[in-house]
Amino acid sequence: MQITFGLPEDFNPSAYDMIVVGAGYAGAVCARRLAETVGFRVAVLERRDHIAGNAYDYYDEAGVLVHMYGPHIYHTFSENVHNFLSRFTEWTDYQHKVLANVHGTLMPVPFNHKSLLLAFGEERGEELYNKLIDTFGKDVKVPILQLREKNDPDLAEVADYVYENVFLHYTMKQWGQTPDQIDPSVTARVPVFVGDDDRYFPQAPFQGMPAEGYTALFENMLDHDCIDVFCGVDARDIFELDETTVKVCGNVYGGEVVYTGPLDELFDLDLGALPYRTLDMEFETLDVDQFQPVGTVNYTVSEDFTRITEFKNMTGQELPGKTTIMREYSHAYEPGSGQTPYYAILDPDNRKLYGRYLERVRHITNFHPVGRLAEYRYYDMDAVTASALNLSDEIIACHA
Repeated sequence: MQITFGLPEDFNPSAYDMIVVGAGYAGAVCARRLAETVGFRVAVLERRDHIAGNAYDYYDEAGVLVHMYGPHIYHTFSENVHNFLSRFTEWTDYQHKVLANVHGTLMPVPFNHKSLLLAFGEERGEELYNKLIDTFGKDVKVPILQLREKNDPDLAEVADYVYENVFLHYTMKQWGQTPDQIDPSVTARVPVFVGDDDRYFPQAPFQGMPAEGYTALFENMLDHDCIDVFCGVDARDIFELDETTVKVCGNVYGGEVVYTGPLDELFDLDLGALPYRTLDMEFETLDVDQFQPVGTVNYTVSEDFTRITEFKNMTGQELPGKTTIMREYSHAYEPGSGQTPYYAILDPDNRKLYGRYLERVRHITNFHPVGRLAEYRYYDMDAVTASALNLSDEIIACHA
């Protein structure tokens, strides 16, 4: 595929049936679906200098394939999503595993049989494990709230340990909140896995990593005769919205617009900025074959960073004598700073503010916000793909 940097002087919006803002999952999926299904001529406008959104990966100076915006672990329960994405990549058989560094001991997360033995010792850990099996059965996830609801001191002991050593301090670092500010519904979902399966997504039927990387997946998805990709283009420079129409380059645009960026930024934050958490990522290349035993180690009770990712452990890349790791530091997002908004802070006030922005575009019938930023939601890759496929089907139905 060919990418144009910047808009050419003769760029004519009316030459396109659809303009897509953003070349991440939401935008690329919609572009491909409409191009190949109804023959739409599609212009994809991307603010960054690359496609693939936050899934973008590249080879660093050491030759290690790294994820620029943090680790992306593919997993899904959706056969529809998996079949669509599998058209553009082969998959490795990678199964994601996470360890928590608890006072120097590495324990599987979610907390499981092995974690119990490490935390409580062989004898006591086995007693607690058998109590969990007797109460809930085997190979099931049990939120710690359910452990407490049983009013059993043994189960409460497990719940308290997991809450204190796996969840609490890690969550405070991740979200910048004190324990009393953490939504109880979040705490309630923290699971214990009653079993020995130490995969992070033990029940997801489709897992792996794109064999040639995520960027290659997006190159294949956007490689279509009806799709033109323009990077280094900020849609805010050429878009104007009123109550019922969208203008592009000064003229009312009659085609479909798929918008995947932040809605508040499209309106210059005039109602206030939607809050996010962002991440600072510190990459380091080491002269060793392997730094840690799994792709991700969470530092749940120590360190300023939340986790360390080692990319070769996830991609399966063979590169003797070199490995690249990445530490993540979470903090509040500052609009206009050049930071990346990663995690929407989904409290009632913020949802209400988002709703006010959304109301402004509800009556623009050819303007379609979709994706993590435009919908102000936390989406895994498969969920944003599903959302984009659903929107694509709606647009296709209107043009059938």
